[in-house]
Parts: sequence; structure tokens; C-alpha cells
Amino acid sequence: MPGKMVVIFGASYILWTVFAASQAFKMEITPESRSLAQIGDSVSLTCSTTGCESPSFMWRTQMDSPLYAGVRSEGTKSMLTMNPVSFQNELSYLCMAFCGSEKLEKGIRVEIYSFPKDPEIHFSGPLEAGKPVTVKCLVPDVYPFDRLEIDLWKGDHHMKSQDFIEEVERKSLETKSLEVIFIPIIEDTGKALVCRARLHVDEIDSVPKERETTKELQVYISPKNTVISVNPSTRLQEGGSVTMTCSSEGLPAPQIFWSKKLDNGNLQPLSENATLTLIAMRMEYSGIYVCEGVNLIGKHRSEVELVVQEKPFTVEISPGPWIAAQIGDSVVLTCGVTDCEFPSFSWETQIDSPLHENVKSEGTKSTLTLSHVSLASEGSYLCTVTCGHKKQKKGIQVKLYSFPRDPEIEMSGPLVNGSPVTVSCKVPDVYPFDQLEIELFKGETILENKNFSEEEDGKSLETKSLEVTFIPTTEDTGKVLVCRAKLHIDEMEFEPKQRQSTQTLYVNVAPRDITVLVSPSSILEEGSFVTMTCSSDGLPAPKILWSRKLNNGALQPLSENATLTLISTTMEDSGIYVCDGINQAGISRKEVELIIQVAPEDIKLTVFPSESVKEGDTVIISCTCGNVPETWIILKKKAETGDTVLKSIDGAYTIRKAQLEDAGVYECESKNEVGSKLKSLKLDVKGRENNRDYFSPELLVLYCVSSLIIPAIGMIIYFARKANMKGSYSLVEAQKSKV
Repeated sequence: MPGKMVVIFGASYILWTVFAASQAFKMEITPESRSLAQIGDSVSLTCSTTGCESPSFMWRTQMDSPLYAGVRSEGTKSMLTMNPVSFQNELSYLCMAFCGSEKLEKGIRVEIYSFPKDPEIHFSGPLEAGKPVTVKCLVPDVYPFDRLEIDLWKGDHHMKSQDFIEEVERKSLETKSLEVIFIPIIEDTGKALVCRARLHVDEIDSVPKERETTKELQVYISPKNTVISVNPSTRLQEGGSVTMTCSSEGLPAPQIFWSKKLDNGNLQPLSENATLTLIAMRMEYSGIYVCEGVNLIGKHRSEVELVVQEKPFTVEISPGPWIAAQIGDSVVLTCGVTDCEFPSFSWETQIDSPLHENVKSEGTKSTLTLSHVSLASEGSYLCTVTCGHKKQKKGIQVKLYSFPRDPEIEMSGPLVNGSPVTVSCKVPDVYPFDQLEIELFKGETILENKNFSEEEDGKSLETKSLEVTFIPTTEDTGKVLVCRAKLHIDEMEFEPKQRQSTQTLYVNVAPRDITVLVSPSSILEEGSFVTMTCSSDGLPAPKILWSRKLNNGALQPLSENATLTLISTTMEDSGIYVCDGINQAGISRKEVELIIQVAPEDIKLTVFPSESVKEGDTVIISCTCGNVPETWIILKKKAETGDTVLKSIDGAYTIRKAQLEDAGVYECESKNEVGSKLKSLKLDVKGRENNRDYFSPELLVLYCVSSLIIPAIGMIIYFARKANMKGSYSLVEAQKSKV
């Protein structure tokens, strides 16, 4: 049993030793010992450990220079990143890892290079067969250039190889090139020119980094053997045509340019086609024509001389030897040429006055436009044509007339039955007016005709007229008035030579028999509704106008309807209303007076000196109604046996010596056609002591005063009433008060 335990313990110890050895602290770095990076790229170095849960890391360079890189550690790894790689990163880097008291470190070398672009192939000029050309193979931004090698191939032929082994004194990007001079031949066209560059920087696998550029060769031939052919001939007739064709040899095929040599030796460009065709030849087309073949390499020219000879020509002018033109219209004279392809034109009048502004020449025609013919335009016009060294002239006569509008019929006024009217038939802007005739018809009957041949002819536009006076009747209504004008110019062809205007007659009848109907009455109570309807006979039917006559005699317009309606009348509506019937023949008028009344108001019944007097006193009882005109005032004394109407003067009743029997109730009634109103008072008469008659100074004074008061009160009542008339009525002019 103890022996077995020893065996088990020995096996456990061996297993623990193996496990402890497998968990030892270790470190790795990638890449292992060397990293090759291109300038401008991004490169990362990774340092990782095993056997330690939480290691720490530190990076440094071998010379303790700056890292020029970023460090990021996470868990058991740490990365050093250079982005972008530059010359400063060409160093040896050391990664140190710490786990407790243990420390591990490993180093790595970073080497850099630059080989970013393919080579560039450049030629000193286009490849022309038989002429030397320099080709350059250029490799840009190389480092280290001492490890660069360039080869140039033309098809399968190796042209040149070059390396750049030399001491590099500085770290910089260099552009290196290889140059070769060769003479291209036509057979080189289509061959590939290859520039191949190798940079020997990877010594481990000894495989260089390589770039190449290929360009296909195109060999050119400069233009030569330029030839011109002319059809039909180099000597031509004016108006003829010629075709010249040019050809030239070269590679690529030359482009053809035609030009003409000017007198000063310069060239005037004409065409870029191989064939140049000239039509309708003129004398000035004579000269030396140059054809030039041009391609990328060069040019070559050839010349030919053309001679153009004159040709006879004829001139025609239209519309003929003369033309009739209406003043104010536009006239076009045309001068045409045959057998002259490129004529020149000029126009002038019979007095040798040149014309330019309205001349338009194109090809073998020239037009003279008289855009607004006037009297000054009448006369002869001459067209001169020059063709080469020859001239021809042709003339045309312009004859004028003016007959632009139909006659105008005018009346001296509207046609009124039985009233004379003058009709005028006017023919405006006539020329020549001595050839004019005017006729005036009413229906089928000719009223008048007139010729103007006896009048003096003159160069001016005239308005001629014919006047006739007649008395229209209602039977003329519907008849047609015709004014006909004729211009007798038989030798001139124009239309129309006759114009006419018509007017249908309508005879008017002046307004008459005007009537006005007032409903319900012309005397109304305030607030009433009233309509006033006006009618009148006439032809055409008269138009009705309502107005109101103001105090100053002026009329205030109210309505243009036949019926005038006042919905709720007031005293201000009282007045004279005027109805007018109007048409073209005249006017008729009728007036109506509207009276608006109101019931009596504001009755005042007073007694002077008071309602209680002594026997023998003078008493004045006065009744007034101040706001309503046309009012009857009635004073009564009330009694059981019956009322007694008192004789009042303007509503005032005077008791000279009051007696006991004068005591009692007095009543005033104010009335008009609209209504009435009552008011009463009680007079008390006291008896004197001992019932004696005596005459005292006080009574004398009272008597005198009363004799003055009575007329004064009458005046007050008069003016009070007049003040309340409101401009409509006057008590002086109205009906007197009735007692």
C-alpha cells in the first residue's frame, strides 16, 4: 500500500512540472524581425504575450528617438501604428513586455521604400518617318533610387537598360529617367514601346517590385504630292460654275484647306472640304486659289489661277412702266436682272435724288419700298444696274390717288318730326378731287348730286362734301339715306373707284301729354307711404327723370324711374316735385306739390295775470300751438247748459272787466286736417269788498298795461309760429285761424 502511494505522488509531480512549464511568460512580435513599408501607406507592428493575464507594454526606438507612431495596448497585445509611413519611421523598434517582475523584449527593423506609379513614356515630338525622335522613360517618386533599374523595349528589341547604383546621401523621393534617340520607320507603326522599372528592395525573397507602361507606336508621314484638278476650266464666263478638287498624300491623311490669295498676299479662308465649288461666278472671283494639305507633322500646298470673263445681261422693272398707288399705302418697286449672277443696284428719282433707306437688294433683285406714299412720292423712279464694268437703267412712273374711306354722313341734329334738318355727305382725303362726284339718295329718290371737275386742281388732299336740307316726317322712318362717291380715273387701275355709306332714318317725336299720378294723395299725414308715377308720349319713348325744386329754384335729381316712391314721409319731404320726359327730340315737364302734415302738439293755454283774479280785473286767456302750421284755434267756456265759443283774436280772448259769472272752466281746441288736441284751465273770480265800484290808480295802471300786452302777445304768437314753420309754410300766407 505505501508503495502505491509513492507511485501516485511521483506521477502527480511530473504532471505539475509539465503544466508549469507550459504556462511560462513568453512574447512574440509580428512581423518577426523586419517590416518593409511603402511611404504613404499604413503599417502596424504587433507585440503579443502568453503566460500572463495582465501584461504591460512599452515601445521605444533603438536610438531613443521619437516613435512617430501611435501605440494601442489591449489585453495581451500592443500595436504600434505608423499612418502614414514617412522617412522618420525607417528605424529599429523595441517592444518590452512586463509581467510582475518578469520582463521580455524583442526588436524589429522597419525599412521603407517608394514606388507609387507606373513609368511615364514621353516623346520629344510626333513620330515622323525618317526623322530622329527622343523617347524618355520616366519613373516618379522613387526611394531608394540606388536600387532602381529601368529597361526600354520596342517590340522584341531591347533598346536600353539603366540602373542607378550610387551612394544615397539624403532621404528623398527622386524621379529617374532613361532616354533613347531612334529613327522611326513606317514598319514601327503598331509596335509596342515598353518601359519597365524594377525596385530591388526585398532582399529576403529577392523578388523585385516591378511596374511597366506600354504605348503603341504611331508613325506619321508629312503631306506631299498636293494636286489640284479643275472642272470645266480655269477660264470661265460670268454666271458660270467651277469645281476644284484637291488631293494630298501623308499619314495620317492630310486635311484639305482652300483659300484665296488677296492682293496684299494674305490668304482668305474658303473651305475645309477637298472639293471647292463656286457657282454664279462674278468678275471679282478671278484670282489665285490655294489648296493646302495639313496633318500633325506638316503641310504642303498647291495653287491654281481662275479667270472670270464678263457676260451680257438684261434689266426688267415691275409692276410695269407705271403704277397707281393710293396715298398712305405701301408700294414696292422691283428691279430684276437676268444673265448677271451678282449685280449691284442703285435707285434715284427723276430729279437725280439718290434713295438708300428703303432699298433692299438680294441676289438678282432689288426692291424700293415706299412705305408711306405721300404727294411728294409722285413721279418717275430710275433703277441702275451694274454688272461688272457694264451699266443699264430702267424707269417706272408712280401715279397717285387717294380714296381711302367710305363717305361720312352727318346730321345737323336729331331727326324731329316737322323740324328741318341738314344732311352732310363728306368724302375725306380725296386726290385728285377734280375727278370726284357725290350723290345723295333718300330711299329711291335722289336728293342731290355734285361734280367737282370745275374746281381748281391742286396737289393736296381735300375733304369734299354735299349738303341737303329737308323736313323729316314720321313716314321717313325706316327709309335708307345713301351717300355715294365716285372717283372717275379710268386710266388708273385700282379698286374701289366707288364708295358709299348708308344710314337708316329714325324720325323722333318730342315728348308730349306728360301726366303725373299721386297715390293716395298729394296731402298726407307724416309717416305715410306715397307713390308718384309719371308718363309721357314721344318717339323714341321719353326717359323719365324725377327731381325736387329747392328754395333757390335749383333742381335736385332724385330718380330715373317712372315711379317715385316715398316710404315714410316727413315734413321735410313737403315741396314741389318735377317730372321731366326727355328724348332726342326735346323735353316736357310737369310739377306736383306734396304737402306733409302732422297733428297739433305743444298746446299752451295761459291766463294773464293769473288763474285767480278779482272782480273788475282785465283778464287775457291765450291759446297757442307753436309747432304745426295750418292750425285752427277754438276757445270755449264750458258750462252744464252747453259750451260757449269765444271770439278770439289769434287764439287770445280778453275779458275787460271780470265778473263773477266769468269764473269757470275754459277749454282750447287746436285742430287741423290730421287731428286735434284739447287743453283746459279754471278761472276763479273773487268779489270785491262791499261790492263797491271804484276807480283806483292801480286799476288805471293795469288797464294801460293790458292795452299794450294784448297786441304784444299777438306779435309773440305770430313770430313763435313762424319760427316753427321749418321752411315749409307761413301763418301769414296760410288760412286764417277760425273762431
